[in-house]
Amino acid sequence: MTRSLIDRHDVELAAQAAVGGRREFGELVRRHGSAVRGLLRRMGAQPALADDIAQDAFLVAFERCAEFRGDGTFAAWVKRIAARLYLKRRTAEARYVEEVEADQPVEVMAAIGHRVDLDEALKSLSEEERLCVSLCHGAGFSHSEIAAALKMPLGTVKSHVKRGLDRLRTRLDGSAQTQRTEGLADVG
Repeated sequence: MTRSLIDRHDVELAAQAAVGGRREFGELVRRHGSAVRGLLRRMGAQPALADDIAQDAFLVAFERCAEFRGDGTFAAWVKRIAARLYLKRRTAEARYVEEVEADQPVEVMAAIGHRVDLDEALKSLSEEERLCVSLCHGAGFSHSEIAAALKMPLGTVKSHVKRGLDRLRTRLDGSAQTQRTEGLADVG
């Protein structure tokens, strides 16, 4: 009796996909597609762009499936592919579009009492901080890999990651404190 695709491990599915197993690769896309799109959105891609880049990343992964050895997770491997594709696209677009610097912080909460989740908190970071934090903690890049990909000095990347994480902690801790306070007010 043949095991169903759902019961198979990612490494086994990737090995089958490497020899042309489209159904097996389809299962990998089903399992990890939303995580890849989520990472791209956290990096700053609009939903339609995140979908396009995720699709491109899975095409690259299908073509290079034989290179996946299972040292890490398949999800991490394809996220790294997607992150690199996003960075390439961002760099290419930057050549044609002059970026406007905005010193004003992004308004995250529309009204007091709204729950702030990680995606909303990430929107409060500068573009550089969001990219560095997302690449480090979402795609598993090292600081050196981020510096090379973004063409930034290593110290600057480390600063962006630390500053971004500090701002996220402050934002999320403040949100949690507000929710606890509101919860007590509702009880009393």
